[in-house]
Amino acid sequence: MDDRAKLTALQRHWDASDASDFEVEHEIYLEEAVLDYPQSGERIRGRRNIQESRTVQPNKKRFTVRRMIGGGDLWVSELVLTYDGVPSYVVSIMEFRGEQVAHETQYFGDRFDPGSSRAHLVERAV
Repeated sequence: MDDRAKLTALQRHWDASDASDFEVEHEIYLEEAVLDYPQSGERIRGRRNIQESRTVQPNKKRFTVRRMIGGGDLWVSELVLTYDGVPSYVVSIMEFRGEQVAHETQYFGDRFDPGSSRAHLVERAV
Protein backbone atom coordinates (compact mmCIF):
# COMPACT_ATOMS: atom_id res chain seq x y z
CA MET A 1 0.00 0.00 0.00
CA ASP A 2 1.50 3.32 -1.03
CA ASP A 3 1.21 6.62 0.86
CA ARG A 4 -1.73 7.85 -1.20
CA ALA A 5 -3.70 4.69 -0.36
CA LYS A 6 -2.87 5.06 3.35
CA LEU A 7 -4.01 8.67 3.29
CA THR A 8 -7.26 7.57 1.65
CA ALA A 9 -7.70 4.83 4.30
CA LEU A 10 -7.14 7.39 7.07
CA GLN A 11 -9.69 9.78 5.57
CA ARG A 12 -12.20 6.91 5.33
CA HIS A 13 -11.49 6.04 8.98
CA TRP A 14 -12.02 9.61 10.26
CA ASP A 15 -15.12 10.11 8.08
CA ALA A 16 -16.59 6.90 9.52
CA SER A 17 -15.62 8.02 13.03
CA ASP A 18 -17.50 11.28 12.50
CA ALA A 19 -20.55 9.38 11.19
CA SER A 20 -20.46 6.85 14.08
CA ASP A 21 -20.09 4.06 11.51
CA PHE A 22 -18.29 1.73 13.90
CA GLU A 23 -17.81 -1.08 11.38
CA VAL A 24 -16.07 1.04 8.74
CA GLU A 25 -14.22 3.06 11.41
CA HIS A 26 -12.45 -0.06 12.65
CA GLU A 27 -11.61 -1.71 9.30
CA ILE A 28 -8.28 0.15 9.41
CA TYR A 29 -7.03 -1.89 12.40
CA LEU A 30 -5.33 -5.26 12.43
CA GLU A 31 -7.12 -7.88 14.54
CA GLU A 32 -4.29 -7.65 17.11
CA ALA A 33 -4.00 -3.83 17.02
CA VAL A 34 -3.17 -1.91 20.18
CA LEU A 35 -4.58 1.50 21.18
CA ASP A 36 -2.87 3.58 23.87
CA TYR A 37 -4.26 6.57 25.76
CA PRO A 38 -1.17 7.78 27.68
CA GLN A 39 -3.01 10.47 29.64
CA SER A 40 -5.38 7.96 31.25
CA GLY A 41 -2.87 5.10 31.34
CA GLU A 42 -5.13 2.83 29.26
CA ARG A 43 -4.11 0.24 26.68
CA ILE A 44 -6.74 -1.60 24.66
CA ARG A 45 -5.71 -4.74 22.78
CA GLY A 46 -7.55 -6.08 19.76
CA ARG A 47 -9.71 -4.52 17.06
CA ARG A 48 -12.99 -5.72 18.58
CA ASN A 49 -12.07 -4.36 22.03
CA ILE A 50 -11.10 -1.01 20.51
CA GLN A 51 -14.41 -0.95 18.64
CA GLU A 52 -16.44 -1.90 21.71
CA SER A 53 -14.71 0.77 23.81
CA ARG A 54 -15.95 3.34 21.32
CA THR A 55 -19.47 1.98 20.86
CA VAL A 56 -20.17 2.04 24.62
CA GLN A 57 -18.89 5.63 24.96
CA PRO A 58 -22.08 7.56 25.81
CA ASN A 59 -21.19 11.03 24.50
CA LYS A 60 -22.22 12.44 21.13
CA LYS A 61 -18.97 12.69 19.16
CA ARG A 62 -17.94 14.69 16.11
CA PHE A 63 -14.54 14.58 14.40
CA THR A 64 -12.97 17.37 12.39
CA VAL A 65 -9.66 16.58 10.72
CA ARG A 66 -7.30 19.55 10.75
CA ARG A 67 -4.51 17.73 8.94
CA MET A 68 -2.97 14.33 8.26
CA ILE A 69 0.70 13.94 7.59
CA GLY A 70 3.04 11.01 7.32
CA GLY A 71 4.69 8.51 5.10
CA GLY A 72 5.51 4.86 5.02
CA ASP A 73 4.32 3.17 8.18
CA LEU A 74 3.93 6.28 10.39
CA TRP A 75 1.00 8.72 10.11
CA VAL A 76 -0.16 11.55 12.35
CA SER A 77 -3.66 13.05 12.35
CA GLU A 78 -4.48 16.31 14.09
CA LEU A 79 -8.17 16.48 15.01
CA VAL A 80 -10.79 18.41 16.87
CA LEU A 81 -12.92 15.84 18.68
CA THR A 82 -16.12 17.35 20.03
CA TYR A 83 -17.86 15.50 22.86
CA ASP A 84 -21.39 16.81 23.50
CA GLY A 85 -20.43 20.14 21.92
CA VAL A 86 -17.18 20.61 23.87
CA PRO A 87 -14.02 20.54 21.70
CA SER A 88 -10.90 18.60 22.60
CA TYR A 89 -7.76 18.73 20.51
CA VAL A 90 -6.37 15.33 19.58
CA VAL A 91 -3.23 13.99 18.00
CA SER A 92 -3.47 10.43 16.73
CA ILE A 93 -0.27 8.59 15.84
CA MET A 94 -0.90 5.48 13.76
CA GLU A 95 1.71 2.87 12.94
CA PHE A 96 0.86 0.69 9.98
CA ARG A 97 1.94 -2.89 9.41
CA GLY A 98 1.21 -3.54 5.77
CA GLU A 99 -2.21 -2.15 4.90
CA GLN A 100 -3.61 -1.82 8.42
CA VAL A 101 -2.85 -0.09 11.70
CA ALA A 102 -0.95 -2.16 14.26
CA HIS A 103 -0.63 0.54 16.93
CA GLU A 104 -2.32 3.86 17.63
CA THR A 105 -1.55 6.37 20.35
CA GLN A 106 -3.96 9.24 20.99
CA TYR A 107 -3.10 12.39 22.94
CA PHE A 108 -5.83 14.80 24.11
CA GLY A 109 -5.58 18.48 24.97
CA ASP A 110 -8.31 20.77 26.21
CA ARG A 111 -8.80 24.35 25.10
CA PHE A 112 -7.35 27.05 27.37
CA ASP A 113 -7.49 30.84 27.48
CA PRO A 114 -4.60 32.70 25.84
CA GLY A 115 -1.96 34.30 28.04
CA SER A 116 -2.30 38.06 28.39
CA SER A 117 1.49 38.48 28.50
CA ARG A 118 1.79 37.52 24.83
CA ALA A 119 -1.40 39.11 23.51
CA HIS A 120 0.56 41.73 21.57
CA LEU A 121 2.47 38.96 19.71
CA VAL A 122 -0.34 36.72 18.51
CA GLU A 123 -3.27 36.62 16.14
CA ARG A 124 -6.36 34.57 16.87
CA ALA A 125 -6.42 31.25 15.05
CA VAL A 126 -9.49 29.15 14.41
